[in-house]
Amino acid sequence: MSKPNMSRLHHAIDLLGKLVAFDTTSKNSNLGLIHFVRDYLAEYGVESTLFHDETGQKANLLATIGPKGVPGIALSGHTDVVPALETTWISPAFELTERDGKLFGRGSADMKGFSACALAMIPELVKRDLEIPFHLCLSYDEEVGCIGVGSMVDHLAKMDTPPHLAVIGEPTNMKVINGQKGKYSMRVGVTGTAGHSSFAPDHVNAIEYGARAINLIADKAREFEENGPFDQDFTVPHSTMLTTTISGGTATNVTPEYCEFTFEIRHLPDHDAEAVIADLQKTIMDTLDAEMKAKAEDTGFTFEKIFSYPGMGDCTDAEAFSYVSNIIPEISGKVSYGSEGGVFEKQGNIPSIICGPGSIEQAHKPNEFIEISQIEECLDFLDALTDQAAAA
Repeated sequence: MSKPNMSRLHHAIDLLGKLVAFDTTSKNSNLGLIHFVRDYLAEYGVESTLFHDETGQKANLLATIGPKGVPGIALSGHTDVVPALETTWISPAFELTERDGKLFGRGSADMKGFSACALAMIPELVKRDLEIPFHLCLSYDEEVGCIGVGSMVDHLAKMDTPPHLAVIGEPTNMKVINGQKGKYSMRVGVTGTAGHSSFAPDHVNAIEYGARAINLIADKAREFEENGPFDQDFTVPHSTMLTTTISGGTATNVTPEYCEFTFEIRHLPDHDAEAVIADLQKTIMDTLDAEMKAKAEDTGFTFEKIFSYPGMGDCTDAEAFSYVSNIIPEISGKVSYGSEGGVFEKQGNIPSIICGPGSIEQAHKPNEFIEISQIEECLDFLDALTDQAAAA
């Protein structure tokens, strides 16, 4: 690939600085950033549609550049970031700082770098005679379970001519990722009976029953590891299941009345996570819950879904994938972390790949950074996409 226009590179870095300056930690509103992007696009005559959450404090942004009536390409990025509370930040987390060819700041890699590159391409896109449109898609609440993007994906899917490809700009060092696992996260409450621990046989120990349920989860994990299903293209070639948090008990001499834990399954795209969860719940209710209730009626288990998002399958056989493969021929495999690609594919029926600047190894860490060379590569990629989309 050739080097991108230097003024465009400087423009992308300037935009990244502005995006990073918005503290869009998932607990906060993202409207400041969204309104900034809306106003920026309006300067180039591009209209935006916002999809607000129920509180009105967060929104997705959708903007289309190019002709109507033909399928195009969605360029997708999330606006929220994880917290930056670590004390080991060398420079302010929400202030873009350049050092040694790197741009430091929360969200610089995950994933405001991609969004900045897409925005830096707007002046070029609006002046080109495009044969297919580009749909800029910026979402909220990806970091807490991909729970925000759905309303925008529903809108895209209902268009007369939905996009025929989505490029999810998560950090991949500009390598093409053709699959990701889905995730299903659950919270389990265990209610027992309290009493002096010297009379333990008379009580129902919530922690002990919780631990027995956790052992069942671990058994499932071992079953997946031994028996699959398998997909060797993934970094971890099978679904995984584990307990992630636990709390319970009040004192060393009191039989625990309550225990709570969370667990997750990260599943291959075609592995039915809901069926796995339902089977686990049935086993727990038929055995452990029934045993508890036989001793004390008001005891037992409760289950609460925290969130879920689908896996993203392989779309390399989709006709529109040629737009990407013409630029980056090599496929770099599938990943176990999540993205909104599964939502675009499963909920929106829009084939998706993951490809964006920066390294996932920098995500969610103090002193997060993106290399300037990655910004260059992303701009070059988007420039080549534009050339393919433009009329000859």
